[in-house]
Amino acid sequence: MKINIIKAYMLKEFKELFRSRLIVMVYLMPSMILLLFGYGIKLDVSHARILILDYDQSKYSLQLASKFEHTKYFNAKSLHVSEQEALRMIKQAKEDAILIIPASFEKNLLQGKKSEVGVFVDTSFPTRGATIEAYIQGTIISAVQEIAKSLGIVQTGLIQIDNRNLFNQAMRDENAIVPGLIGLVLLIAPAILAALLIVKEKERGTIFNFYASPLSRGEFLFAKLFPAFLLHSVNIFILLLLTLYVFDVPFRGSFFLYWFASELYILISISIGMLISIITSRQIVAVVLTLIITIIPGFLYSGMLMPISSMDGASKIEAHIFPVMYYNHIIYDTFLIGQGLASQKILLYLGILCLYIFILFAIGVKLLKKEMK
Repeated sequence: MKINIIKAYMLKEFKELFRSRLIVMVYLMPSMILLLFGYGIKLDVSHARILILDYDQSKYSLQLASKFEHTKYFNAKSLHVSEQEALRMIKQAKEDAILIIPASFEKNLLQGKKSEVGVFVDTSFPTRGATIEAYIQGTIISAVQEIAKSLGIVQTGLIQIDNRNLFNQAMRDENAIVPGLIGLVLLIAPAILAALLIVKEKERGTIFNFYASPLSRGEFLFAKLFPAFLLHSVNIFILLLLTLYVFDVPFRGSFFLYWFASELYILISISIGMLISIITSRQIVAVVLTLIITIIPGFLYSGMLMPISSMDGASKIEAHIFPVMYYNHIIYDTFLIGQGLASQKILLYLGILCLYIFILFAIGVKLLKKEMK
């Protein structure tokens, strides 16, 4: 191995990164992505606008309506308007849901008869609509139980659910989203930087220095990628600090596991960028292709927005092709669960990440030609 020549290439890369101000992108872009998406992506629904049409105006109908007040989940208001007018307000996006309490609500309850209430929900966005519907159903059930208790109605033979939330007890969006964003950030940023390293040599013509040097293809790739790897390794700790102290996400697992898996993952991201840099001849093409290859799988198959277990068919196969799924499983364990190396699946996923590095680097060495086309 030509140690002195490799050192010279690495020193040249460091100087070039500082001279071209790419060093700013190395640390600014990952932190910005984490902060922007961490605060911007919300899966929970709060302050849903619900219009209550109380045609009964009785003690128990008012008790039901009051359950939707003074809660972060609803902004409730009662109006004396027709159902047609209320539906028109939903069409105009002035309300998210309508609750209609019939005039015979209290009478039916007192007589032990079935009493129905009407619920209309705006499901233009299905996930948000389903969440609002679930909130309304839960609120109504809670109100009915209180009313039944006040009437002295005792129901026997029913199953009582004693619910306990695990791993994310507070049901915070930040706990569910931010760890997954680390996998997205460490997939995109290192790959973009690596995608520019070789293709810029082609554009400037300095790639001929490599053609004339005694370096092998593997040594050349190592000398080009190692500086990017070192710089992005610092982001492992920056992102951890932001996650813990800005978003207040708990850390229950092994720091060594988090660090080791992240280093492997950065090597994979850099290798992806390296392959793109080898097969392209223009920097703009390399950047666009890298964004397409990293961002779309990073969102769809990271498990951040949709559990991998809920996928089927081609989508589940594709999820297992991209490394982000394996890395994010480890990351969620280190932050929320804490099982660590005691889990056979985590050991398997670490092995798969190592296999990715070997395969991608081998492909890069194979595709890189030490000659002018």
